Amino acid sequence: MSSTDTAAAGVFSEPVRRVEGGWIALFAAAWLGVWMAQLTPVQLLLPVQIEQRLGAASWVENVVAFGVISGIAGVAAFVAFPVTGLLSDRTTSRFGRRRPWIAGGAAVFAVSLLLLGLQESFVGIGIFWTLSIVGFCVLTAALTATISDRVPVEQRGFVSGWISAPQAIGTILGLVLVLTLFTGQFGGYAAVAVLLVVLVAPFLLFGRDQVLTREAARRIPRGRLLDELWISPRRYPDFGWTLLGRVLVNTGNALGTTLLLYFLMYGLDDENAEDDLLVLTLVYMVFVVISSLGAGALSDRLGRRRVFVFVSSTLQAVAALLLAFVPELSVAMIAAGLLGAGYGCFLSVDQALATQVLPDPATRGKDLGIMNIATAVPQALAPLLGAAVVAWLGGFQGLFILSALFAFGGALAVARIRSVR
Repeated sequence: MSSTDTAAAGVFSEPVRRVEGGWIALFAAAWLGVWMAQLTPVQLLLPVQIEQRLGAASWVENVVAFGVISGIAGVAAFVAFPVTGLLSDRTTSRFGRRRPWIAGGAAVFAVSLLLLGLQESFVGIGIFWTLSIVGFCVLTAALTATISDRVPVEQRGFVSGWISAPQAIGTILGLVLVLTLFTGQFGGYAAVAVLLVVLVAPFLLFGRDQVLTREAARRIPRGRLLDELWISPRRYPDFGWTLLGRVLVNTGNALGTTLLLYFLMYGLDDENAEDDLLVLTLVYMVFVVISSLGAGALSDRLGRRRVFVFVSSTLQAVAALLLAFVPELSVAMIAAGLLGAGYGCFLSVDQALATQVLPDPATRGKDLGIMNIATAVPQALAPLLGAAVVAWLGGFQGLFILSALFAFGGALAVARIRSVR
């Protein structure tokens, strides 16, 4: 074996050395910053900004406007995730393959959020939210790939839990900060932008990254970019089933959660809808944190992934059916717990599962970038789809039934995977 082959084998081989608690802490902190910067605008800042600029009389019009902007950003994410992953796979910087993209993505994300906070026009909001999502994609495509680069298979469930647990914590923490300390449109965006940089920086400074030599790097043949991005589900069926399951489950979860405030206000005629939404969110997030860390660690110990993903998808479907057929606040609390438990388990274990069905160790970033599409794009399109379903069917029951069907479909897709237990 030549020295070039030896260097490439070292970079592309499966990691066997367990990562330490310090690395996991830096990794979790980076994701906390990422989720605060992405979800706080989605949950609060962006809808309020759009509503103030649009001045629509109907909540459906506001949701449709939000959905259009989210949909445009979703199209950008569809391209940015795999392309960024592909380029990071081939990056030969002396700082490593992933770190330049993590740094660049964080910078684009943070600056775009700051400029978004200054926008007064609908077009400006759309442009800078799309740029923010592009930065988010660049950052997270590289950050996700570090799991396959650094974490051994038997530790990936637990480490993946530190992607999803910060998601739950970041949502609540971001909302509390912008509602209490950093009020106002620009203040809210500026706060999450600064926290993004502060929390990602330690991982950049102290998280090690392997360096790929120019000789070992694969070049992209001229005019063959689309061919490089394509992964045949016929040739790699387990990758295809995992991707399909992730699309379906994330779509179902997004449909079940995106319009909860409007469900409380107009479906349950709840006079304290905003306060009750906060309680539902807290219940949901507590179960997400417990389930993601607990299920991830247990799946590592048992060496099993599919059963966890199957059960978690089914739990989300059951929660959606409860909301559809027993539309009461007390039942919604139970459904929030089930949905959080199911989604937390899914987030951590499915992420670990995804790393075990990748076609080629030399293209981990690109392949996981494609997997990330199945998480980000459904969340971006769900507000528009959900509002259309509610308007078409004249109520929320059909929305939650559709959410359950997507989740059940995801469970069936995961059951078809053969190469992972």
